[in-house]
Amino acid sequence: MRLYDSLGPNPQIVRTFAAEKGIALEKASVDIMGGENRQDAYKAVNPMAQLPALETDSGQIITEVVAICEFLEELFPQPALIGNDAAERAETRMWMRRFDLGVMEPFMFGFRSTVARPFFEPRMALLSEAAGGEVIALMHGTLRHLDGLLAGRMWVCGERFSLADITLGSFLLFGRASGMPLPDGLAWMPGWLDRCAARESFAA
Repeated sequence: MRLYDSLGPNPQIVRTFAAEKGIALEKASVDIMGGENRQDAYKAVNPMAQLPALETDSGQIITEVVAICEFLEELFPQPALIGNDAAERAETRMWMRRFDLGVMEPFMFGFRSTVARPFFEPRMALLSEAAGGEVIALMHGTLRHLDGLLAGRMWVCGERFSLADITLGSFLLFGRASGMPLPDGLAWMPGWLDRCAARESFAA
């Protein structure tokens, strides 16, 4: 299987997920800084021009991070990173949905409109810089709320490391390295993020 790979938190999620499972994926690097993802050759792979994309052994192209990880989990069920049974899978997906809506979506709108504005402004429509800052503030409020809900746990789903940790961890570690650190006032999340960073798979 071939992973079309690039900079950014979304490809990191798939690389980390595969590394946790011991899956060796052939990697085809796509230069998003140079706009290679917007050229016809890559758009023939993914018309949405987004990364990552997974080409399966049968030639099928799967895009969207969750779909890729669900596919890999079905092929390689152990270690289970979504869940061993219906209850575990539901818990993982519940947290992932919360993170998608409350953290990842506002993160990307805010990041593109503020910290990374010089890069993205010539490439796509953006919120105003002021609106981007407001979106980041809303995200920070969500992180503070989630921080309280997760207090006392080792991982998002208790003792069970999961795709929920990989997803949120990839975005927040990217933010920490790219000018969007965690907000003040968090008690649980900084230590948890350090635990994520210490896992070998996050260096994949």
